[in-house]
Formats: sequence, structure tokens, C-alpha cells
Amino acid sequence: MKEDLLATTLKTPLGTVTLTATDRGLAGLHFENHQPAPDVEATRGDPDDSRFLAAKAWLVRYFTAKTRPALPSLDLAGGTDFQRRVWETLCEIPDGETVTYRDLAMQIGSPKAVRAVGAAVGRNPISILIPCHRVLGSDGSLTGFAGGLERKRWLLVHEGILVL
Repeated sequence: MKEDLLATTLKTPLGTVTLTATDRGLAGLHFENHQPAPDVEATRGDPDDSRFLAAKAWLVRYFTAKTRPALPSLDLAGGTDFQRRVWETLCEIPDGETVTYRDLAMQIGSPKAVRAVGAAVGRNPISILIPCHRVLGSDGSLTGFAGGLERKRWLLVHEGILVL
């Protein structure tokens, strides 16, 4: 039995995002012009549906407060075991810090899997909450972000990681 996936939109300082959720938690946060486009089929949900409330509250606090709130429930069932391991490790990146793809590969115990880690980061279904924007190239450069490098730069500035 396939679980219902609901979708709604939310206006943010980075444009309108689409949120998807199941009964287990938030399953997606995608920007307009997200690349690659999310591969999801969702039913339009009520923006006030309880499945979206915690994620919306998290995003409001993220964009307006200095302190980061605790993550709402996330549903990562759409990923492979390897992808989920990478995504869970991304959630451990402390506020105000960045890592490289190589760092992530080392942290998950797969030091030779740098490219696979990069691919998993690129398939992160829940932008911002799973902070893939905190991953930099080995030389410290801004590389790859499904929402676009300008949004990645904005997020890093917003978090005080990058100073313009």
C-alpha cells in the first residue's frame, strides 16, 4: 500500500518552496526550479494540515531567529540506505560550520565514496532542514546545490558561515 504524499507551498525569503509530507513527517522541501526536479507525485494538501505545521514553524524560526530550532519529524523513506546515511550525517553538521564531500565520506566510513556521497547530497529531498548547503568543495568553493548557488550563498550568509 502506497502512503499518501501531500504537498503545499510556503513563501520564504528564497522564493516559494514546495513542502511534501506523509504521516511520518516532512518528506520534501523543494525550491522553484529545483535541479534535479523532485521525482514525486503528491496530492495538493491543506497548508494548515497538521503534517506541515512543525516544518512551517521550523522554517519561520530559521528565517527570523538566530537560534536554530530542533528538527521536526522527517520521512526519509524515499532514499536508499546509503542516501539516508548521508542525509542523517548532514543533519549532524553543527550550526556555523561546513564540511567537504570528502569529510562526509570519511564520517560515514566510506572514504573512497566521495562521488557517491556527492550524488546522495545532490538527491537530498529536504533542502535547508537537511543542511546540504553546508557542504563545500575540497578547496572551500561553493559547489552544487539543487536550489542554485545563489540560494546556497544566501543560506551560508544567513547562518553566519560566509561573510560577503
